[in-house]
Amino acid sequence: MTTSLKRMPGWAKILSAVVLVLVILGAGLQLSLLPGLRDVFREETHDRTGPTLLKSIQDMSRYDAASGNFQVVVDLEKDTKYLPDAVRGTRTLYVGAGTVDAYVDLGKIRDKDVKVNKDRTSATLNLPHAALGKPALDPDQSYAVSKQRGLLDRLGDVFSDNPNDERAVQRLAARHIGDAAKKTELTARAEENTTGMLKGLLGSLGFKEVKVTYGS
Repeated sequence: MTTSLKRMPGWAKILSAVVLVLVILGAGLQLSLLPGLRDVFREETHDRTGPTLLKSIQDMSRYDAASGNFQVVVDLEKDTKYLPDAVRGTRTLYVGAGTVDAYVDLGKIRDKDVKVNKDRTSATLNLPHAALGKPALDPDQSYAVSKQRGLLDRLGDVFSDNPNDERAVQRLAARHIGDAAKKTELTARAEENTTGMLKGLLGSLGFKEVKVTYGS
């Protein structure tokens, strides 16, 4: 036995030692021969995030009057012309969920857009048309369903700082959601809600007649 061990090459001795250690650790976990071992390998999470810095403050003059919820399934495929997908190429199925707000920018109202009679009982307001805000993806409701990558792409992920980068499909999902919002009646609903809000506000101030129009 001793003679056979001496004849073993160095790499074989190292491999045997590693296998032996793994067997001992496995036995310890299964038979509880090593108390407290689970605590040694238990994963802990530490939040060492620095303080949040306020970069700027912007005055908001727009009235968010309506919001639409959207969902889209993005199927994004990238391939190389002369290489099969198994070698070079990616395909990602991504469910994007997000919202688009419709608002009226009250900061664009000019003096001539507001007319009030002498008795302050009647008012006419001309407001800019409602507009759509930027799509906002919900990270809790958006997720990748599947990812397929070619051999070269998988190798590239090993050396990538962010192998699970999903910015491309997220931007595409946001674009599709924004396009879908344009085909809805969000802006019309926003103008309707803004009119109701202003009539209620001015009515509480004593105005009996309030007329709201949009556009020049």
